[in-house]
Amino acid sequence: MKNSSSDSALHSPPHQPEIPTCDWDFNLSAVISSSASSAASDAIGVVEFDHTNSFLATGGIARRIRIYNAQKFLSRENDNDGAAGALDHTAACEFYMCTPAKLSSLKWKPGSGSRVIGSGDYDGVVMEYDLEKRVPVFERDEHGGRRVWSIDYSNWDPTLGASGSDDGTMQMWDTRCDAGGKFLASVRPNRVACSPVCCVEFNPFGGVIVAVGCADRKIYGYDARRMVEPVFVLDGHEKAVSYARFLDLHTIVSSSIDGSLMMWHAEDRRLIRRYRGHLNTRRFVGLSVWRSGGLLSCGSENNRLFVYDKRWGDPIWVSGFDQDHQPPPPDQGFVSGVCWRQTGEESCTLVAGGSDGVLRVFQGQRKS
Repeated sequence: MKNSSSDSALHSPPHQPEIPTCDWDFNLSAVISSSASSAASDAIGVVEFDHTNSFLATGGIARRIRIYNAQKFLSRENDNDGAAGALDHTAACEFYMCTPAKLSSLKWKPGSGSRVIGSGDYDGVVMEYDLEKRVPVFERDEHGGRRVWSIDYSNWDPTLGASGSDDGTMQMWDTRCDAGGKFLASVRPNRVACSPVCCVEFNPFGGVIVAVGCADRKIYGYDARRMVEPVFVLDGHEKAVSYARFLDLHTIVSSSIDGSLMMWHAEDRRLIRRYRGHLNTRRFVGLSVWRSGGLLSCGSENNRLFVYDKRWGDPIWVSGFDQDHQPPPPDQGFVSGVCWRQTGEESCTLVAGGSDGVLRVFQGQRKS
């Protein structure tokens, strides 16, 4: 006797993957570069808008924190032929401050009125700078000289900060204590091996959870009030986790040098979606999420900028030519830092920094 249900299954059409659609028009609106011949040594490692979205800070190899007034490059109109507006770092930058070491991380301190910014550097030091007085006001060296990859501040208690380092620890500290003050807590996510901590982010929606991404391929979530054990562990990446960003109160997006982004429901420890298309096998190429628009962005080691819609696993937009999926030549640059401006829902701004020391500003408009 013929099994009708089996026959139906055999002849049913195979599942077709959903094809991503781009609801946005993106355009390059400004290029900020340097006229100096040594621009190649000015690689940008981090790009950060402040909490008011009025100022932009960059840092990297050049041992400088540059501060930009966003209106200077947002008000630039494209030339008549459609070319992006060109600016020089000297003219576009409000001011800069020299730092003792190369910078790996920058974070604006909540509640400071865009006056205070913190940094983590290659010498293992965490510092804060008063941007009005343009002087350092806080310094900690708790990681034994091992490189600090990431720092962040708590939004529910801005005096609380955290740093992750090559020494395999994430440390929490009170910015009201002087340099000799003891850290509040120290955790080693991987207790078996010394696995570098590559990223640290407090929940920006006011929660008490801090996400920690490690070279052991995992993301650990800790309750900042009790750091004894992680409250969740997200395990799915094939190589080191380089970034972890909160998209909303319960959703985390992570990036890895396995060449993928992943979106997780943290409380359920559930992988929602994996994103692929960019090239990332060994470098930090940046990760930023535009929360109100549901867009993700990262750099790539083939010198391209990628934008993903959280609904689709494939990119919806790539700056430059279509990628050929081939390894870049040794002398080719890469996109090393990205940041969305967290404003609006119908228009957006994305800033990307590269290993060539150039900032590129992209404007997006939702299609009607």
